[in-house]
This record gives sequence, C-alpha cells and structure tokens, in this order.
Amino acid sequence: MISIAIDGPAGAGKSTLSRKVAEQLGYIYVDTGALYRAVGLKFSRIGADTELNCDIEGTLKDTKVDIRFVDGEQRVFLDNEDVSGEIRTPVASMMASAVSAKPPVRAFLLEMQRLLAKENNVVMDGRDIGTVVLPNSTVKIYLTASAEDRAQRRYDELVLKGENVTFKEVYDDMVKRDYNDMHRAIAPLKQAQDAVVADTTGFSPEQSLELLLKIVREGLENR
Repeated sequence: MISIAIDGPAGAGKSTLSRKVAEQLGYIYVDTGALYRAVGLKFSRIGADTELNCDIEGTLKDTKVDIRFVDGEQRVFLDNEDVSGEIRTPVASMMASAVSAKPPVRAFLLEMQRLLAKENNVVMDGRDIGTVVLPNSTVKIYLTASAEDRAQRRYDELVLKGENVTFKEVYDDMVKRDYNDMHRAIAPLKQAQDAVVADTTGFSPEQSLELLLKIVREGLENR
C-alpha cells in the first residue's frame, strides 16, 4: 500500500490540501488532527482544562471516536455524534494540542491510524505522521507557511463560519500552539529527515495544491 504523510504546523492547510491530494490520486484521506480534536472536545465537555488534571485513561475508556465516509466525505463521530463542525473551533484546537501531548491519548489513536494505512492507499496528515505514526511512508511532506499567513487563513475561515474572533486572538493562539506542538515531550512536531518541505507562504490554494501534487508525483516516480 502507498502512504503519503503530510506533517506541519497548525493552519498550514494540511486538512484541505491533503483531502484534495487524496481526491486527485484516488486514495483515502485520513485527517488525524480531527481525531485529536474529537478527543480534545470530549475532555472539554467533561470540564477538563488544558492541563488535563483528570482521569485521562478512565475518560478514554468511555470514549468512542470513529471516521466514517458519508457521501464520499470524511466525517468524525464522537460517541456516535457527528462533531465534524464543532471540532474546528478555537477551543477544540487548543484542547487538541493538550491531549496530543498525553501518551495514553496517542496510544488510543495510534493503532487506528496505522490500520487505515495498512489496508488502504492513504494520504494522512498530522504532526508526527512521517516521524512516528508512519515512519516508512512512501512520500513525506512537511507543509508550512509563515505564522502570519497561517493565522490569516484560519481567521478568514472562522469569520466565514460566523465565529466572533479577532485576528490577534487567532494569531496568538497559533503562536502558542506552535510552541506547544514543537516542545511537547511526546512526539513533538518536527520535520522528518527525509521529508520534502513545501512552504506555501503567499501561495493561493491552487498554487499550494499544485506544489503538493508535484512533490507527491515525483516521490512516487522515484520510489
């Protein structure tokens, strides 16, 4: 099976671009960030803060996260509830960063991710796909852009959804999440040694997609 690993910081456009790359290739798209967001949402709902001073393993035992494909689109279900929209809020983003630093949570989701890659040709995005989850991926990409660019994209996305946020709030959250993701003890965000860097600062969505497809096709040709 072929696996395309796309890692990078928050707001780099991993989900949108990975989904489109998968569509172009006819592969299954696996949004691992959505899985962590769903778990983060669960902890948020039980009143946990970002330090997760609670019974993590006990909560996970009562948690069910599913990826289902509805009309060809990946939807994320938490305890049988479709939370695909709710997991994209700033609160869910911060909680996702918090839970992803906890070993029990990573173990909880790791096997699900690996099984999907074992049984399907996949495009999988996240923070540590090429370094930890699928270290033997066929093609590895580190997708990034400046913090300002990434914050602007996320801000525009939230405004379109009707969220009442300021650019400064989104930018500050972005910088904080970058720091947390890169400095956590377990599987920190970093570029895999054999990953190709795709910096899309100043790129349009179409230019970004074109760049990723070029990298993937060259990688598949040279494998």
